[in-house]
Amino acid sequence: METFDIAKLASYRENNRIEAKAAKGGLPRSMWETYSAFANTYGGVILLGVKEREDGTFETVGLTSAEVEHLRQDFWNTVSNRSKVSAVLPIESEVEVLEADDGMVVAIHVPRAPRDERPVHINDNLFEGTYRRRGEGDYRCTRQEISAMLRDQGTETMDSKVLDDLTVADFNADTVRAYRTRFRAARQGSSWTDLDDERFLRAVGAAMVSREDGKLHPTFGGLLMFGNDYDIVRECPHYFLDYQETLDPAIRWTDRVHSGDGMWSGNLFDFFFRVNRKLAESLKTPFKLNGIFRVDDTPMHKAVREALANCLFNADYYGVRGVVVRRTPDKLVFENPGDIRTGVEQMRLGGVSDPRNGLIMKMFSLIDVGERAGTGVPDVFATWANAGLPEPRIEEKFGEADRTILTLMLESDAKSAHNEQIIDNNEQLNGPSEQITGNNEQLNGPSEQITERQRTVLRFVERNPSTTYEDMARAAGVSSATVRRDAEILIGRGLLKRVGSRKAGHWEVRGREES
Repeated sequence: METFDIAKLASYRENNRIEAKAAKGGLPRSMWETYSAFANTYGGVILLGVKEREDGTFETVGLTSAEVEHLRQDFWNTVSNRSKVSAVLPIESEVEVLEADDGMVVAIHVPRAPRDERPVHINDNLFEGTYRRRGEGDYRCTRQEISAMLRDQGTETMDSKVLDDLTVADFNADTVRAYRTRFRAARQGSSWTDLDDERFLRAVGAAMVSREDGKLHPTFGGLLMFGNDYDIVRECPHYFLDYQETLDPAIRWTDRVHSGDGMWSGNLFDFFFRVNRKLAESLKTPFKLNGIFRVDDTPMHKAVREALANCLFNADYYGVRGVVVRRTPDKLVFENPGDIRTGVEQMRLGGVSDPRNGLIMKMFSLIDVGERAGTGVPDVFATWANAGLPEPRIEEKFGEADRTILTLMLESDAKSAHNEQIIDNNEQLNGPSEQITGNNEQLNGPSEQITERQRTVLRFVERNPSTTYEDMARAAGVSSATVRRDAEILIGRGLLKRVGSRKAGHWEVRGREES
């Protein structure tokens, strides 16, 4: 349950986890849009009996105990009506009646819905009544977003689908041969090594007998693992794997590997091993000795390998924008389409494995790639901590294209700050960034001299005083999270000021930093 302290009411602000409603005349209809939005995004707290002042702070409206009891009863009666709300998520203890100095408040804690209950919708209307949260507001989901949530509902992972219009002869023979070589090395003595290709592919989950014609056909996971790009994009037109390396700011890409260049198969197996070799080169870790032999597979290498594998296991290959892996001088970034099925907190804790592509995970695990027990991401965090590097950052972005992003810094904070401008000049904007409020991300203090990107932000704000963080991010070519940090620095230096409330206010440029 979200932690909410009524004694600190004045310190709270509306954001992606808190919504205030005066509710003087009863339950506001817009509350149910927020209920749906919180349930389909990060979860959050709806405060009834609270209004937002002009400066964005909260104050109570003076609800009486009778009004509060009526609101509480009305909430439970309405939320239990399936024609109004598709899922009852809060439990009794998550609807609290709280006393403030000048009135009472009802705090409704809405948890993030389990994936088998998403999309949570209202008014018995899936396509018109499904909402998500972005910043301080709720927005109606597109059909594309709703379809992605529906894909994630099932107990069988999406890669188990049998593709009746293909045969195992459509697999890339070189990829199958390379996989079998690695399987023999990892599973010495396994009876599967003596099987012919068709029976072997069935054993590992790459092919299944169809219920339609009783013949052996590829699974979707098998096609992704062993197929050719031209066959894969027939099944999922937005499929794309992209490795981008930018080590020189004067060059857009110093190296690039992508699935659509026609020079290789374009499947997951070949992408993984091509990219893993390149990522390993980025690690400045001393080699170890086992006796007189050099051991190159350090914990750092294993952690990066796990991050890459996890990215491929959890991608929604029917989603848009594809898998993107970026290497820059001071960080590695792993992006996949789709949100985090277990949620950010559970992903960090580990112990729960709920991959979007279970067969792909199985096939990789059979060649000793990937952690099936749900401990892979916690191990990455532990390895980075032991190396004295900044904590890895996990983000979810919701919108037309849901994204999961894992960032691994390769240098200390001091060194990475030096390279920040280079990195962000090459950062691709994938839509508005939504980071969970209260993720304890520390803001760096104002530097002695602002960057060129921060000057760009100032110039843009001067021309557009009513702009949003998302618009600033687009103008600067970076993420919303990055531009928010820049704004904090500029405010701290007295160069930028926010005037008025968050919703109705505007920006003022207070001065110009000399170049």
